[in-house]
Amino acid sequence: MSLYADIAASHLRSRRRQTLVSLSGVVLGVAFFLAVSALMRGSERDFIARLVDTAPHVTISDEFRNTRQQPATVAYPGGAVSVKHVKPLAERRGIRQYKQKLAFIDAQPGVTAAPVLVGQAIFSFAGRDESVTLSGIVAARMKRVSSITEDIIAGSLEEIDRDHNGIIIGAGLAKKLSLSLGDTVSVVASQGNVRPMRIVGLFRTGNVRYDEGQTFAQIKRVQALMNRPNVANSIILRLDDAYRARDVATRLERKIGYKSVSWQEASEDILNTLLVRNIIMYSVVGAILLVASFGIYNVISTVVMEKTRDIAILKSMGFHARDVRRIFLIEGLIMGIAGSAVGALGGCGLMALIQRVVVKVPGQAEPIHLPVYWGADQFVLAVAFAMVSAVAAAYLPARKGGSVQPVDILRGAA
Repeated sequence: MSLYADIAASHLRSRRRQTLVSLSGVVLGVAFFLAVSALMRGSERDFIARLVDTAPHVTISDEFRNTRQQPATVAYPGGAVSVKHVKPLAERRGIRQYKQKLAFIDAQPGVTAAPVLVGQAIFSFAGRDESVTLSGIVAARMKRVSSITEDIIAGSLEEIDRDHNGIIIGAGLAKKLSLSLGDTVSVVASQGNVRPMRIVGLFRTGNVRYDEGQTFAQIKRVQALMNRPNVANSIILRLDDAYRARDVATRLERKIGYKSVSWQEASEDILNTLLVRNIIMYSVVGAILLVASFGIYNVISTVVMEKTRDIAILKSMGFHARDVRRIFLIEGLIMGIAGSAVGALGGCGLMALIQRVVVKVPGQAEPIHLPVYWGADQFVLAVAFAMVSAVAAAYLPARKGGSVQPVDILRGAA
């Protein structure tokens, strides 16, 4: 193998300028492959991290995935008579015996849960009315399943336990109604009940719709306001490993019966969009390396054309066609390895440069740094793609070199 490598290296040195140009193509291809993929995957992981941190990992609601069948259909499946347009009986909505179900969920390893009663209400203050979502929570449990405590900019979540008429609202809603900490507003439930509540906390998430439309109060106070004592209509879960959410949701739905939705299912359209974006990204950066491989093909093809007499001499000395092909494939490997090594260093430099870029997003109080992914898997992928492209580009010229007939070449030279 050392003999083959020496011959391959001498061929590349004989066309030094063309070799360097082709090598620079591989270097730039690998560097830009790493820079683009690091930026795209970094933004993807940052987005998913934000999504996982702000949304419940699993949400159990007072719904069923499949509608209940009529008793006649269950008793006589495929019967001659069917019952249609039957209005279901009015029933009290909510998760039945939610405290027992909550205890069952708490017994699951790596799972933390919190009950929530969600309803619609009207905020009335200084002659202005705003429709909001009112969520009744248990503060101690909510702290463990939500990042709301990190978003509170005034007051605290525990204040709703100290002041049973306390309510926490978003900074956007406070600004819209000219409210501040300590003010009292009238809260009108959809059932018609009215109760004055005092603002004991303000939060800001950066999501305008959420900050203007979401409010939190003590669950017992919301149950009384909505005439739904001892009722919760959803249970939100947080897991030690967020990527187990789909399996946990499936298992709990099978055990409890109520519809359980994982964050992957709730955001399936977004995750599919990210998958399509990654396919497009890898296609584009892969095309860069594919174009760079044409330079390798050009160099090795030229070497084969110039070295036909040398190839004929080698074959007349006892070299087989596979030996000749091996020499030219080694040339492709040398360019692929050298280009990948230098390109990986250049890619690290570009990634470090991108990471230092600061972007000021309109509406954001603080500038942000571009997210960059430094995982080893993308370096392996970039090097593997470069090596495959280099060897593939060298294969056709190597095959042509191996098919040279020494008798014809030497006879023509004579």
